[in-house]
Amino acid sequence: MGVTLRRATVFDVFDLSRVLIRSITQLCVADHQNDPQAIEQWVADKDPATIRGWIIDGAGIWLAEHAGQTAAVGGLRGAEITLLYIDPDHGGHGIGAALLNRLEQEVIASGHSEARLEATRTAQAFYERYGWQLTGRCGARGDVSCFGMRKSLQPTD
Repeated sequence: MGVTLRRATVFDVFDLSRVLIRSITQLCVADHQNDPQAIEQWVADKDPATIRGWIIDGAGIWLAEHAGQTAAVGGLRGAEITLLYIDPDHGGHGIGAALLNRLEQEVIASGHSEARLEATRTAQAFYERYGWQLTGRCGARGDVSCFGMRKSLQPTD
């Protein structure tokens, strides 16, 4: 597959921002319906300076590199997956699944047996394919659809 997964550094912020914005604007149309105001609200905190602040503050930001480029961005806060976005040019190569697995392993390594996330309409089926279940609980997201999900990370015998 040729995918490298690693923790992001402040030197990655421009690539991370590019992937987040391209993924949201091009792949999440089912969620924002090409509404400029919804897109603007969604990408408002995806600029390099904000992402740099996340990394400096110790956020668990991960990236996937494929074919020499930043192809996906993932984020963690405790047992919550806060980001998982794929660049449109890198879809269909298993990169999202590999990054999701890495994030789940990080949740386990931090001592949690269950992970949570808030999925978009676009991503809901992706997460369900990997064993995530709807909880019905979701925080406020403005005009963007949101589906609370959870996954038990307990080992099965």
